[in-house]
Amino acid sequence: MNIANKLTVFRIILIPVIVLVEFFPYSQLGISMPYLTVEHVTLSVKNIVVLVLFIVASFTDFLDGYLARSKNMITVFGKFLDPIADKLLVNTLFIIFAAQGVVPIIAVIVMIWRDTIVDAVRMLVSQRGMVMAAGYLGKVKTVAQMVAIIFVLMNNLPFELFGLPVASIMVWFATLMSVLSGASYLIQARSYLTESM
Repeated sequence: MNIANKLTVFRIILIPVIVLVEFFPYSQLGISMPYLTVEHVTLSVKNIVVLVLFIVASFTDFLDGYLARSKNMITVFGKFLDPIADKLLVNTLFIIFAAQGVVPIIAVIVMIWRDTIVDAVRMLVSQRGMVMAAGYLGKVKTVAQMVAIIFVLMNNLPFELFGLPVASIMVWFATLMSVLSGASYLIQARSYLTESM
């Protein structure tokens, strides 16, 4: 297994670690989770730990792609696993946020629906020998999701100090980009989807 694929696997391993940090029974074990306060905004140390893990995982996404392209390490295994790792990471955090009531559940549902539909479309067209690479809107969607996750974990700091709901705006922007990028994939594959109707 080359270094790029090892980084992808490492990213997947970090996901259950993030879940464990989020749902570890601290209070039942008598562990008091400290908080940091910035004026009127509180920020849990647990959120900071998850933020660091998420940033590390996101950086491995950039790094494994860079190494795969620049060092000619592109493999079938990497092509298969990398997008799965990305979606597992992002969707896991959004599901956690929705379970905690931090982000609207409808936004998370829409983003997961989009990923499911796009994956099904990609699988269908791949059977016909067509490869659907990530388009511009898909890349914007991914960046928007990652930025939204960072702001949610930061309790909207520093914008919360000025009453600006940037975290919420980014969640809805990521949702919009999910819908638009999903639609672009459907448009690309429309001839394959409609040929047997």
